[in-house]
Amino acid sequence: MASTLSLTQALLFTNASNLLRRNCLRTFVFSASFSSSSALSSDNVHRKKWRQPVSSLLELGGIAIAKDDVVRDDPTNNVPDNIFSKLGMQLHRRDNHPLGILKNEIYKYFDINYSNKFNKFDDLSPIVSVKENFDDVLVPEDHVSRSYNDTYYIDSQTVLRCHTSAHQAELLRRGYTQFLVTGDVYRRDSIDSTHYPVFHQMEAVRVFSLNDWEASGTDGTSYAADDLKKCLEGLARHLFGAVEMRWVDAYFPFTNPSFELEIFFQEKWLEVLGCGVMEQEILQKCGKENHVAWAFGLGLERLAMVLFDIPDVRLFWSADERFTSQFSKGKLGVKFKPFSKFPPCYKDISFWINDSFTENNLCEVVRGIAGDLVEEVQLIDSFTNEKKGMTSHCYRIAYRSMERSLTDEEINDLQRNVREQVQSRLNVVLR
Repeated sequence: MASTLSLTQALLFTNASNLLRRNCLRTFVFSASFSSSSALSSDNVHRKKWRQPVSSLLELGGIAIAKDDVVRDDPTNNVPDNIFSKLGMQLHRRDNHPLGILKNEIYKYFDINYSNKFNKFDDLSPIVSVKENFDDVLVPEDHVSRSYNDTYYIDSQTVLRCHTSAHQAELLRRGYTQFLVTGDVYRRDSIDSTHYPVFHQMEAVRVFSLNDWEASGTDGTSYAADDLKKCLEGLARHLFGAVEMRWVDAYFPFTNPSFELEIFFQEKWLEVLGCGVMEQEILQKCGKENHVAWAFGLGLERLAMVLFDIPDVRLFWSADERFTSQFSKGKLGVKFKPFSKFPPCYKDISFWINDSFTENNLCEVVRGIAGDLVEEVQLIDSFTNEKKGMTSHCYRIAYRSMERSLTDEEINDLQRNVREQVQSRLNVVLR
């Protein structure tokens, strides 16, 4: 599910060991290597002891974090420099940024409807343990999200959080019963206009005791589910107006029953968020026997792209004044006015894949070279040579800057580097 960060002044992140020992509930201060670790056996690497990051100071944009805490010469580390460079950007904490505007509007809804009873956290460190990120929220041992293909591992027992739910259990253990967590989350992903390896989530949790539901004539689970749906239907109306809604049954490891809320907006059904009644095992391990709770998580970018008419997720990271000047504090739903229509340039790359090849690894290589100049990586052809027992993939890479026109020389240099790095780092045979 979801989470967030907050800090106005830079705090020194001088002791990462203490930070992690305190379960990452300390405020985080900061401003980023690709390895073939996806081929490692997770069974072997997870037997290694969790090594606390060792800090040395790096400061960027007034916020500090140690690069050695995140990018390491470690066979289990798969965090590239371009991901490290996003740490501490804290887009959700910028009041004039679409993500910050949306976050504050959700805060406003909860403050009005729940009398400021929800504690808000948007400053929790994204460096968490495997236990916090997966085990505490009941993600199965064999779940795909634990793989090195999907998650950024700092070492075998430390990751960049995949969701803000990584803080759920610790906050419950500390006695919080109504809270919102917002923050940047990290997942290895494909490249297109709606996917980015760093995005922002918000999570909410509300806990009920026996006294809350026994007078209702319903069981605790039904009471929590009804309260959850009432809360989220109100939030959807607050953000989108009088829209048609529907509930869809879903599956999440940490809730049962689980739901997704969809709204009919701009002539189509839009998934808004996932939610459900928290699994009893989580509550019991956190000392909340005889309690029930609901939880939901939403992606800020997903909703902001709809509310502000932002066509490409890369724009959220733009420092171009033609983008940033269009938004101001407290003004939700101001429609983005495109300021450039530079054409894309397409380049194809074909190669024979091997057994360890994954598309996420390819995208990591391309993104590490081209950064935000790459708009999309799309598989356009695949065939298998039965005699040789080999499979070939052809990918089309779209290069386009959101701010300027790229030169032929730039694009050719990028594509040449991509071809070299794909061959050497993914051990594929170019065609």
